[in-house]
Amino acid sequence: MILLNLPIAIFRYLGQVFGGLGAAIALAATAVSKGGFGAALGTPEGQRRAFAVLRAFQPNLVLSQVLVKAYDNTGTVIVSRRQDVREVLERSDVFDVVYAPRMEMITGGADFFLGMQDIPDYTRDVSNMRVVVRRDDLPTIVQPIVAAKAATLVAASGGALDVPQTLTLPTAHHLLEVYFGTPGPTAAEMIDWTTTLFWYLFIDLAANPTFDAKATAAAAAIRAYLDEAIAARRASGASGDDILGRCLALQASGAPGMDDLGIRNNLVGLLIGELPTTSCAAIRALDQLLSRPQALASARAAALADDDALLAQHVYEALRFFPVNPIIYRRANRETWIADGTLRARRVKPGAMVMASNLSAMFDGTELPGVNSFRTDRPWDAYINRTTLPTILKPLLRQNNLRRALGAAGQIDNGGTPFPVHFNVAFDA
Repeated sequence: MILLNLPIAIFRYLGQVFGGLGAAIALAATAVSKGGFGAALGTPEGQRRAFAVLRAFQPNLVLSQVLVKAYDNTGTVIVSRRQDVREVLERSDVFDVVYAPRMEMITGGADFFLGMQDIPDYTRDVSNMRVVVRRDDLPTIVQPIVAAKAATLVAASGGALDVPQTLTLPTAHHLLEVYFGTPGPTAAEMIDWTTTLFWYLFIDLAANPTFDAKATAAAAAIRAYLDEAIAARRASGASGDDILGRCLALQASGAPGMDDLGIRNNLVGLLIGELPTTSCAAIRALDQLLSRPQALASARAAALADDDALLAQHVYEALRFFPVNPIIYRRANRETWIADGTLRARRVKPGAMVMASNLSAMFDGTELPGVNSFRTDRPWDAYINRTTLPTILKPLLRQNNLRRALGAAGQIDNGGTPFPVHFNVAFDA
């Protein structure tokens, strides 16, 4: 067995090295043509190439520099191999989530479950949310809501639409309105609040001081809205089989952690996690499908055949090339090692920010076959988004001759934000 595995290991290692060399050359050429490495790294292709170089030559890169300013830390470790990324994410006793200080700003004092370590409050709140956000809802409530809204919007588009503005954001907001019971004063305000707060929590790593005021205002506004919505729903006596109504039913039953403040804080976490990421993920998946004619044709065939499982495989494989969360970061609470016992082992100092690259892990050829090929037979594990993303895109993918709009309009425009603001497509109506 050892004699058999050794040549396989050597072959995979050499593949990693040659792949890293090719990626380095391609990255340098792109940097020259685009005017610098910053521009080259601003594309998903550039990011994949950079991580290919790291996987080959410095899979666990230890830096003394503090790259993340938003959360206290003592330095940076960039982890790029699939096995090591998995190790970081699984060792929750050593690698802590760090979001609590910013989450406490959003709530006005208390943390919510997205920012907690694995403590009793975390277990309580996650258990409560699983009672109100149920897996059984996906086929019976969530999918019909999303399907009907998306189909109506595509049918009304006349063969041309700005996908974020006229499909993904309105559909994601509609889910908040009908399923969550928290539409906000207006769709525009809810979209702005949740997008700003997701950006503040997870993306504003440089701690831009001018962005703090916008995030603080959004946090105050969403708190005030939810406080009023909770009080008004309870006063009305109308329970309603939506997330807010179920939360109030749990409160009436005396469930711990479900007072008004607990409901509001948990709803904030759910809203921030649903709306901006749903739209962003759908746009990124669509962008990658439009760049791959064979994959787009296959996705359209799945959509026309109502093969929702196969359509979901297309959407999630497309997202592998352009994920919403290319890096997941954790902070070491004590000295430890990553990949201990291997040649790539590195010591991690207490307080170091460990940047585990989800994007890089999904292209690690030492563990995954055919990483550069578009394949729909890979395993995925998702919850609500596994239903909502393909359902949002399904009526659009069913259209004949779906294509990008001409010129810059047919490319994703983030409008100075980390999220797609405009992305125009057309089809033969």
